[in-house]
Amino acid sequence: MNEEKIKRINELYHKSKAEGLTDEELKEQKELRSEYIAAIRGNIRAQLNNIDIQEADGTIVNLGEKYGHRGTH
Repeated sequence: MNEEKIKRINELYHKSKAEGLTDEELKEQKELRSEYIAAIRGNIRAQLNNIDIQEADGTIVNLGEKYGHRGTH
């Protein structure tokens, strides 16, 4: 997600609080928020897939390998 889209999300939020949004703007806001949430989930999943943990028996397990490299959704 690029900075322009994040800026637009914020613009729509502030406009919704100040004067309300048109139906078209509400649809745009919903789509942008969905895209933003998907990007955040993908980033978190990628980070978790690269974490190694040490089990009680001393073995080191990669979370991505243990739980599978799931997709971004």
